Amino acid sequence: MTVSPVGGFGIYVHWPFCLAKCPYCDFNSHVRHQPVSQEHYAKALATELARCAQMVPGRTVDSVFFGGGTPSLMEPKTVETILNEVARLWHLPSTAEISMEANPTSVEATRFAGYRSAGVNRLSVGIQALDDNELKILGRQHSVSEAIQAVEIARKTFPHISFDLIYARPNQTLTAWEQELNRAIDLAADHLSMYQLTIESGTMFQRLYAAGKLEMLDPDLAADMFDLTQKVTAARGLPAYEVSNHAVPDAQCQHNLIYWRYGDYVGVGPGAHGRLTLEDGTKLATSTEKHPETWLGLVESQGHGSISEDILGHGEQGDELLLMGMRLHEGIDVPRYEQLSGRQFNPQRLLNLQENGMVEWVSNTRLRATQAGFPLLDAVIAELASD
Repeated sequence: MTVSPVGGFGIYVHWPFCLAKCPYCDFNSHVRHQPVSQEHYAKALATELARCAQMVPGRTVDSVFFGGGTPSLMEPKTVETILNEVARLWHLPSTAEISMEANPTSVEATRFAGYRSAGVNRLSVGIQALDDNELKILGRQHSVSEAIQAVEIARKTFPHISFDLIYARPNQTLTAWEQELNRAIDLAADHLSMYQLTIESGTMFQRLYAAGKLEMLDPDLAADMFDLTQKVTAARGLPAYEVSNHAVPDAQCQHNLIYWRYGDYVGVGPGAHGRLTLEDGTKLATSTEKHPETWLGLVESQGHGSISEDILGHGEQGDELLLMGMRLHEGIDVPRYEQLSGRQFNPQRLLNLQENGMVEWVSNTRLRATQAGFPLLDAVIAELASD
């Protein structure tokens, strides 16, 4: 039995279906007005998993993550089938984190006990706002009272829970966000994910914004909200361990840490991506067909829904490690970056970033963005990546 690669080894399972498409969302999610055959999809996901196990055999699985879409539209039996297949193909220890994203509608909340029995030990609830009017603007299908009830059920059912909020919403004030944030922390158990609202290509919000029917928050006010978020969460015991994620000690999302630490992960299901280090050291970037029914047809006809499996060069691996790792409070291991990328940082650019208070050394080998650098992270990373 081989151990996990550097950064860990995870399994991502994409369930692409939603009750409705949220106007801000650019994820690969689809609405179907007729029930889908969960048995067919579970079988297809198991087929893709088996093929991936041939590519990276003998691994120890650190985490499994059911994302979407809305995975909590899955039957608990479907979840159990997939987890049993993961355990058959690789080593799945009892300590592995098994996460699932869920929406706080009453229908889905009743399934929580079934998911726990199936093996899920961490639930991430998509709340997005603690204001009923704001929830309507965001196109959510639940009310605040349903959200609170779902979180309370989840807390009694799962060892670990998290929930998401979106801030910097149109017309939101700093005072209103502080009140909502404190209410969220009162409700939270050990983890919160908080994202600034952004306009994503191909979304309803993008079309409204382009037509002048949606006004985004002033960037300076949005930056103030980011700073406030860091301050309040740290003071209340949930400091940021990544740009948008906050947790009490030892409650970080282990699956997402695999992404950010540039580990390996299998991606199965429509539109899933993966990063796999093969036995010969080759690093593959994998992706699957996005359209659910097309993906299903491909798996049933050829044994997988893959549309690309690209070998990543040293420069690409270094860029990806930088892009993911600099999001973390712990930063990146610079010798690992140098080994993967085959290059060193430009000394003058690095010095300029340090002198401007954008990055700092955590130890002799670890570099991270500062609190001032995080809001300008894209520019910081671009500077580090330049020769």
